[in-house]
Amino acid sequence: MKRTVLLAGLGLLLLAVTVGVAQEGTSEGTSAPPVVPQKKIELFNGKDFTGWKMFLKEPDYDVSEVWSVKDGVIHCVGNPRGYIRTTTDYANYKLRLEWRWAGEKPGNSGVLMHMSEPDKVWPRSIEGQLANGNAGDFWLIGGTELKEHIGVEGRRVPKKHESNEKPPGEWNVFEAVCQGDTIRVSINGLLQNEATDCNVTSGKICLQSEGAPIEFRNIALEPAK
Repeated sequence: MKRTVLLAGLGLLLLAVTVGVAQEGTSEGTSAPPVVPQKKIELFNGKDFTGWKMFLKEPDYDVSEVWSVKDGVIHCVGNPRGYIRTTTDYANYKLRLEWRWAGEKPGNSGVLMHMSEPDKVWPRSIEGQLANGNAGDFWLIGGTELKEHIGVEGRRVPKKHESNEKPPGEWNVFEAVCQGDTIRVSINGLLQNEATDCNVTSGKICLQSEGAPIEFRNIALEPAK
């Protein structure tokens, strides 16, 4: 009888350890494989920041004074610098979101793709620029690289066309198709940039707080096409 109880106890202990390892392996910051969308994924539920993590350069600053949600829109005051990011890594997707400048003067922000930890300003990633007049540029952060950057000074890879952004206060559409080692970025339906042979192909997605009030809505992923 004692032996049976002992074996049962060992079995429960083994089960608990197995469950613990499984949970640890799927928690944030581990090497869980990136999610590849098979259908539409709403990254923003229109109510709160479920599925997102906030990071500010000033760790003691109240993030709720920088990022908030109202009427289905994410509001960012722009200072201090930082970002919100998905807690999940993604690969091979089409990202679509809308943004607009909320203050009197438009400013700077961006969408960081294929971001990898650690959290810092700014983390390793490829930025799809949203800065006023330059939406569609690529910026390479933390050692990321792509073919179109070869021979280009600095970290910026300029967009292909003149700015086609809408006036401040009006909604713009940002689309990025990330497929394999290629990223194609469109602004308001116009293909503005293409990156090939990228040395990063998956990671988290970030929205920047970078100096000016900005708003985001309708943030979703679809299978890459």
